[in-house]
Parts: sequence; C-alpha cells; structure tokens
Amino acid sequence: MKFNLKAVLGMLTVLVSAGLTSCKESSKEDSLSKDANKSTKITILQTADIHGQLDSHPELFWENEEIVFKERGGLAHIQTLFKEERAKNPNTVILDGGDLIQGSGYAALSEGKIFPDIIKNMDYDLIVPGNWEVVYGKQVMMDVLQAFETPVIVQNMFHNDNKKELFPPYWIKEIEGVKLGFIGINDPDVPVRQNPIFSEGIAFSGLDDGVEELIQKVKNEEKVDALFLVTHFGIFKQVELANNPIAKDVDYIFGNDTHERVREPIEGKYAKVTEPGAFGSFVGKLDLYFKDGEIVDQEYELMDVDPKKYPADPEIAELVKKAKAPYKEHLETVIGYTETPLYRYLTVENPMDNMITDAARWKTGADISISNGFRFGNPIVPENGKPAPITRANLWNLLPVNEKVKTGKASGKQIKDWLENEMHNAFAQNSKERFGGWLVRFSGMKVNFNSQNEKGKRIQSVTVKGEEMQDDEYYTISACVRPGDPIDNLCRMPNVKDVEVKDYTIHELVEEYLQKNSPVSPKLDGRAYCEYLGEKSFSTVPGTDYKFQ
Repeated sequence: MKFNLKAVLGMLTVLVSAGLTSCKESSKEDSLSKDANKSTKITILQTADIHGQLDSHPELFWENEEIVFKERGGLAHIQTLFKEERAKNPNTVILDGGDLIQGSGYAALSEGKIFPDIIKNMDYDLIVPGNWEVVYGKQVMMDVLQAFETPVIVQNMFHNDNKKELFPPYWIKEIEGVKLGFIGINDPDVPVRQNPIFSEGIAFSGLDDGVEELIQKVKNEEKVDALFLVTHFGIFKQVELANNPIAKDVDYIFGNDTHERVREPIEGKYAKVTEPGAFGSFVGKLDLYFKDGEIVDQEYELMDVDPKKYPADPEIAELVKKAKAPYKEHLETVIGYTETPLYRYLTVENPMDNMITDAARWKTGADISISNGFRFGNPIVPENGKPAPITRANLWNLLPVNEKVKTGKASGKQIKDWLENEMHNAFAQNSKERFGGWLVRFSGMKVNFNSQNEKGKRIQSVTVKGEEMQDDEYYTISACVRPGDPIDNLCRMPNVKDVEVKDYTIHELVEEYLQKNSPVSPKLDGRAYCEYLGEKSFSTVPGTDYKFQ
C-alpha cells in the first residue's frame, strides 16, 4: 500500500490548525469567564498609638501563659513593611488612628515637631488625631498635623469659639471604580482623660451628635461602596458601636486607643472591629475583594513589625537619626538600673507602676502614692543576668507628662468612694461607662476587690500600714498635678484637704530614687488583687472572646 505523503501532510495541517483554533477559542472563553469573575483587591493597612516611638524596642507578648519579650517596631521598619505591601498590591490605603506625636522623650522635648518631616516621607494616606494629640495645646497640634501634608480627618473636634470643624470629618478614596469612605471620630472624653488645660480652645461632640447623620450622608450622598469608621475611643466603646444600629451601614470600625491586639476582627451585629496594638510594634492588614461594588471576600492579619524581617528603610532611618540628634545625649543618659523586667500591660498591677509609686512614697513620705492607670511604656528587660540600664528616654516612655508632685489628705471614705469610681471606669459591664480600661495604681495601700460586682460595691477590703482603712480617719496621699484641675482635686479625687504642690517634678523624684536605690527589682506583690481577674489579666472586653496576645 502506497501513501501519498503530500496528502497526509495536508490532512495533518488541517487537523493541527483546527486544534489550535479550538484551543484559542477555548482559551479566549476561559479568559472571558475569568474576567467576568474577577474581583478588585484593596488592602488597608493600619497603625495606631505609636506614641512617639521612633525606634525598635522590646515588646511584651503573652504566650503559653508566660510573658516573653521580643524586639519590634521602629518607623523605618514600618516604612519597609508599607513599601513591601504596596508593591504586592498597588491598591493599598495606609492609615494611622492617632496618638502618634506623644509618648516619648523625643516627642515631648520637641513638642511633636520632629514628626512632620518623618511622617510626610512615609506612605500614609490618612491620619486621625487621638486623645493625646492635644498634649502640646491646640495650636501646636494644628501646626504639626497640618505639616504632615497628609489628609487628617475627625468628625467631632471643633474650634471652641466658632464651632467650626478643626479638620474635615471624612475622606473619600476611589480605586478602580470602588469608592471607599472613611469617617474619623476622636474620644469626646479627652478633656476628662487628659489634663484639661491640654485641650483648651477645642470643643468635642459625642456619638449622639451627628454621627448617624454623617454616616448616612457618606453612604447615600457620596455613594460609597464600603464605609469605615476610624475611631479613637477604646475597644469597649468600639465594640458597643459595632452593635449599635447607627453602624448598620458601616463595614469596619478601625479602632484605636486601648492598645489591644485584635488578631481576628471582632464581629459586632452591624460592623467588625479591629485594633492593631501600639508603639509601632504591629500593623493591621485588611484585604477586601470587591465585585460590582460589593465586598465578596475579606482577610485580616495583624502583622508583627519584626526588624529582622523588615530592615530599616534608609531614608526614614536617616530622618529619625536627624530628628533625635538635638536631644539624644540628654535622653540616652543612664539614670538607674533594674534587675527585674519593668512593664505596664496588666489590667490591675504592674512592676513599672510599683516602682514609680514606691519612689513617690519614698520621697513624699505619704501614706499612699497614686499613679494614673494606663498602658504606656516599652518594657525594660535585663539580659544575660545583668541589670538593665534605665535611661531618661525610658523614663519619658513610662511618664510621658512631667508634672510637679502634689500631696494632700483625704478620709478613708473619700478614698474608697474614689477607688470605686476608678474601678467602674475600668470594669463597668456597660461599655459606654468605661474609659481607659486599667485600674489606677498605688503604693502604701492593699486592695482586694471583685471586678464583677455592681458599681459602688466592688471593694472587699482596703488596708494601710497593715490595718483596715477607717472611713473617718485621714490619710496623706500623693499624685501628680493635672493642670486645669481644681487645686483640691488629686488624680480625679475631689475635695482633698491641706493640698501642697511640691517644688519637684515626678521625673526628678524618680531620678533621685533610682540614683539612691539602683538596682531596683520591682515585682507584682498583690497590692491590688481580684480573684476573678487573677494576677496576670491583660484585657477585659465584655461580650467577646478576645484575648490579648
């Protein structure tokens, strides 16, 4: 049998051509199908409560029921993370939720003025002021925030004289046809939480004053596809807001203020809540996938700013070095040593505050010394069995406002009533009645309490000098001056008698104490204890299964 080679080759050409045409058509159909199903991915990165921290530092973690410390943070390392994430997805929005320009010695001595040159060279798209942005006064705050050359938004801060908004209330960003809306809200309790003099000239409004109307305006008039609230009033109120019908058109509440590390968004009835830790140690990352203006998928991650993983960005590192130079010699001076880790993350009692209040009682001779309860200050951690140095920079981290010391006398009943009120601020089951979230700290007094009892009935016992506190007996107390408070107020305790403002500040007091008593070795010693919370309670967020890690 003979084969016609030319005919066979012709047939093969036809078959191959038909096959290729079929493959091309199939590939084209697949491509069209994929395009029809394609979604737009938008990434939102969030920092919060950096509190003036320029460099990487020890950070506390709670792992396997133990406290461990790891190096984290640093603005130059954060910028590297920003660049890497934006390279992965150019559709990235980066925001900061406030308390950026206060909290370190470098921030305080420059009154925040070192930050504009750094922040405007980072990749931020949006800034919201926090409760501490007011610390240097209204005009300095305005000057610094406007110098960022980055949009600043806040819905509820006004000029006190004409009631005009300090900054625009919201910001709109459109990406590949997807319209995003962001509304900024600061804590209306700023004049109570901070020294009242800080926010002179600024008026604040609450959540009942125009928030719902603004949400509806941005959603319906601006016709956004996704709506976000960037709030700075703490995890408790942010979760409550997520369950409030006024948030029914809100997709996410990017929360800030309480330094919580939300690793899985907290699901409210109407919105989800995030909060990305503090001190620049973490960045929250939310990936949203949009199709036809609707969110069809979402992923969230709390990213550690590990300096080993994210080497310092050279430009920001140089700007940080330049910013520090005028203050570095003074701030990096060693003023003492500690043999035990100093930290301030626990809800009730912390070694750091025990050291500060012990120092105040040592200097003033008061029966009881008080320190405000907050979650400030990077840990100071001894290594290799050697005491860790404590610098003035560390001291500013621990005590970011350096006021004069104040003493006075209060009755046992006054002190108990005040303590009950402070406990309610920290442990109220109704989140609207909380602020801060941490109990006031003290030396010279031992308190047992039950955080779960109702208001006014939490204290179980109070002892001073080993004896039960008597209602009608007077005790000497010390705390720091809060400029703007009445002279007879002491750490929010009213009607204190025989008040005296000392001629030394809290920093001078602690420096003297460390000079004469180093190395110190403060530890938890049960001066405040609640059986329900235990010794190491990090957070209490009612109605959630959130855990600090």
